[in-house]
Amino acid sequence: MPQPITVNDCMRSKPLTINVDANLVEAIEIIVEYKLTGLTVTDDSEQPVGILSELDCIQAILTDIYNDGDPEHSLVRDAMVTDLNVCAPSDSIIEVAQGMLKSRQRRRPVIENGKLVGQVSSSNILWALMEHSRRRMLSNRK
Repeated sequence: MPQPITVNDCMRSKPLTINVDANLVEAIEIIVEYKLTGLTVTDDSEQPVGILSELDCIQAILTDIYNDGDPEHSLVRDAMVTDLNVCAPSDSIIEVAQGMLKSRQRRRPVIENGKLVGQVSSSNILWALMEHSRRRMLSNRK
C-alpha cells in the first residue's frame, strides 16, 4: 500500500508573499499577474501573520467604494485574515484537507523550525489526493 502523502509532497516552496504594510493594489496586481487565489502575508521578519484572498480584496474594494474611500490608499493589513492556520511539511494531506474544509481557508503557510518554507493550497491538496487515490488503485490491482 502506498505511503500517505505529506504536505512536503505537494507544497509550493518559496511562495509569493506580501508584506503586511504593502498597498492593497500591489497585492491585487500580484494575485492577478500570477493567477493566484491569495497570498501569505508576512511581517518585516518574513514571519506569516495572515492570509489575503481574492475575496478579501474584493470585500476591501467594495467597502472603499461604498464609503467613498480610495482603494489606492488601502493596506494589506486592513483586508487580510489574521486567523492563521498553518501546517508543517510532515503533516498528512488528509488532515490538512479536513482542516481546510472546516476553516473554509484555501491555503496554508507551511512552517518548519519557525520559518516559512512553503505554502499549500486547496489545488495542491486536490492534486495530491488524486495522486494518492491513483496509487491506491494501482496497488490494489497487483
